[in-house]
Amino acid sequence: MVPEQQLTDTDRSFLLSLARQSIENSINGISVPSLDSSPLSPLLREEGACFVTLTYHGYLRGCVGALEPYQSLVDDVREHAIAAAFQDYRFPPVQAKEIKEIEIEISYLTRPKILKYENPAELLKILRPNIDGVVLRDGMRRATFLPQVWEKIPEPEEFLKELCMKMGAPADLWRRKKLDVMSYQVEEFHE
Repeated sequence: MVPEQQLTDTDRSFLLSLARQSIENSINGISVPSLDSSPLSPLLREEGACFVTLTYHGYLRGCVGALEPYQSLVDDVREHAIAAAFQDYRFPPVQAKEIKEIEIEISYLTRPKILKYENPAELLKILRPNIDGVVLRDGMRRATFLPQVWEKIPEPEEFLKELCMKMGAPADLWRRKKLDVMSYQVEEFHE
């Protein structure tokens, strides 16, 4: 399942090019130019949320995004491309020598929806592997995995354990406490 309004091939190509150009400009110390949005499709000008994922030789090199839209989709892609390259706390900033081999993936998100469940067994049954991205929230702590993560962690129990650890909680917190859980879908595309 993907967002209700899908991007055209032209939109996708533009966003991937914009992400790469934004990263390259930042590496070279060139300020991000203002963008004339008038020739862009309406979907690119509307508020949209995305995650930008960078890989280097097949390994994760950075992934940053937003779950809720708060700016135009083009601005969201540009901001998160730069953040994935230079501000993902898990990795050192991307270096100029890496940029040619960095691969860019963009995930355009639907708005997250609350999953209603009563107990851990029910939560396991309503998760949809390979379809839903999942957000766990416990007070101020929050973490998400994009739907693509199911490829690496296909078992729902393990998926939830890893997601709990990502938010800095014990791996079994989802079993011991009813957490706020949301799901969303993405339109994913890459270079």
